[in-house]
Amino acid sequence: EKPAPSRCIAWLALATGGVALLGIVAITLFFTVGGVFGPLNDVCNAAEALLSAALAWALYPVHRARAPRASRFALVAAWVGALVATLGSVWVLSGVTGWYLAGLYTSVGYALIGVWLFGLNYAALHSGLWPRRLAQLGLLVAIGMLVGFLAAPGIVGRIDDPAAAPWFVN
Repeated sequence: EKPAPSRCIAWLALATGGVALLGIVAITLFFTVGGVFGPLNDVCNAAEALLSAALAWALYPVHRARAPRASRFALVAAWVGALVATLGSVWVLSGVTGWYLAGLYTSVGYALIGVWLFGLNYAALHSGLWPRRLAQLGLLVAIGMLVGFLAAPGIVGRIDDPAAAPWFVN
């Protein structure tokens, strides 16, 4: 499989980061101003997750060359995570669930994307794919994302109220 051109990967990475920043601005404005900024944040969460999965796909050939078995698992984790996070956004936007349960889905979805990020940066750290400090930063961010797995019991219990959630889910 031929790797995506580096320009395509760079644009995907920039778009993912840009959407993430827009989401941060939107949630900040939602809590200070209100209005449409909450739904805008939900759209950004879904778009960022899908862009992350697209980035995983674009980087798959590079990852596979360094970690053949782990890279396939990581790619599947990224896509499943993107779908789970997007599902949470779609459900809150359509009124199927409340904001809290949707946030739990987003957390678990991003934890799955973190599995991919960890695998990619672990392979990069041990192969010299990119600078050591960059791979270390990627591992640190991935570990932070993996904390999202603590939200899984809240999904299983269909908890949609932060007051009803165990401390570790919050």
